[in-house]
Amino acid sequence: MSLTPKKGTVYVVDDDEAVRDSLQWLLEGKDYRVRCFDSAESFLARYDPREVACLIADIRMGGMTGLELQDKLLERKSPLPIVFITGHGDVPMAVNTMKKGALDFIQKPFNEDDLLSVVERMLDHAREAFAGQQQAASREALLSKLTGRESQVLERIVAGRLNKQIADDLGISIKTVEAHRANIMEKLGANTVADLLKIALGSSAAGGKVPA
Repeated sequence: MSLTPKKGTVYVVDDDEAVRDSLQWLLEGKDYRVRCFDSAESFLARYDPREVACLIADIRMGGMTGLELQDKLLERKSPLPIVFITGHGDVPMAVNTMKKGALDFIQKPFNEDDLLSVVERMLDHAREAFAGQQQAASREALLSKLTGRESQVLERIVAGRLNKQIADDLGISIKTVEAHRANIMEKLGANTVADLLKIALGSSAAGGKVPA
């Protein structure tokens, strides 16, 4: 058994057993974790959106097609990167899948090196998306610590309002604003207003103007 950590999970959805076996053999040989499904329905029943993974799916399958599977994942707002396996006649259809967010399509018979390159690119996307989701969840957890009044004060700090203006907006004293501001900084673990903005706005705060 290999002691090398797995590079990531690749879901394979194809109703052709020979194709599934071929892809599993190829990908496991390159140390990917592979999970194969013979239908889109069985995949959707087992798919774990918390896993860093990518999807290789056939376009034409019995039952739910690859296109319909893509639509289902879009409805779920799934970040799962997809590449479609397609026959020559399906190329226009495959191009349409890319307009909906698929990263690529590969024609049968596929070139192994091309497929491996696409899989690694998809997993890079998956890792970035997963990291972004983790950061967003961490940010939401921090912001949930604030009281309703503290959230109102933070909203105005982010908008660039001064303490006096915030006090006037909310009908409270400047000292109360300062106390709320100190509590917000402590709860969010922020040392500066710039830190506060990064937490409140996420990545969109990068390069933004910091209010005094």
